[in-house]
Amino acid sequence: MKLTPLPAFSDNYIWLLHDGRDAVVVDPGDAGPVLEALQQERLRLHAILVTHHHPDHTGGVAALREATGALVYGPARESIPEPFQPLAGGDRVELLGCAFQVIDVPGHTAGHIAFHAPNAPGGPLLFCGDTLFSGGCGRLFEGTPAQMLASLDTLAALPGATRVCCAHEYTLSNLRFARAVEPDNLRLIDYLGQCERLRARGLPTLPATLSTEREINPFLRSREPGVLRAVRAHAPGAATEEAAVFGALREWKNQFQ
Repeated sequence: MKLTPLPAFSDNYIWLLHDGRDAVVVDPGDAGPVLEALQQERLRLHAILVTHHHPDHTGGVAALREATGALVYGPARESIPEPFQPLAGGDRVELLGCAFQVIDVPGHTAGHIAFHAPNAPGGPLLFCGDTLFSGGCGRLFEGTPAQMLASLDTLAALPGATRVCCAHEYTLSNLRFARAVEPDNLRLIDYLGQCERLRARGLPTLPATLSTEREINPFLRSREPGVLRAVRAHAPGAATEEAAVFGALREWKNQFQ
């Protein structure tokens, strides 16, 4: 099984998973890179997975379906190009010999879902859209801090070997913020260096591993004493309740330069 991030727009990745014959793509905001990859690799597009409704994740769905006849699977509580198979947390989809478990992860959008394949060849896979990024998390456009915190808790509980396949190359900017929050986190400093070297060579920083994210991502570490101290120093009036602390952390990131 081969996993490839196809660059799209300025910083999106469309994930292509294939077995040398059939392929699945995740969040195709643009049909062009997918059609090009299918032709180059001589692949048949079997299915399209969609995590949420934003146009940079759905813009290529209709063209790809028309060109290939691929089946489309997406969030039941969001509006994406029809027809599609609506999915919600607890559902399961069998594709390319892998069982993809659907997880509800509201926060970035109200009906956002993620796809987790625990037994994928090469190790567990997580297609998480704009919920979890390497070193960060999505903005709260439609959900609440409590919802996003709960969603990230669910993802953080998955096996540490899980490959985190998020949809944007935001890693370096996320890690610069993470260093402002935890300047003495040695694992974070080391990881930032690794990612800077990858980007200098024009390579993606993704997929990340969940075990690494637990060590370096402030949004998975919002209950850690050092993160709590940093948030309270930045926003002295922030409430002490967990979701409020998380919300203050997210707002800090929104304003971070």
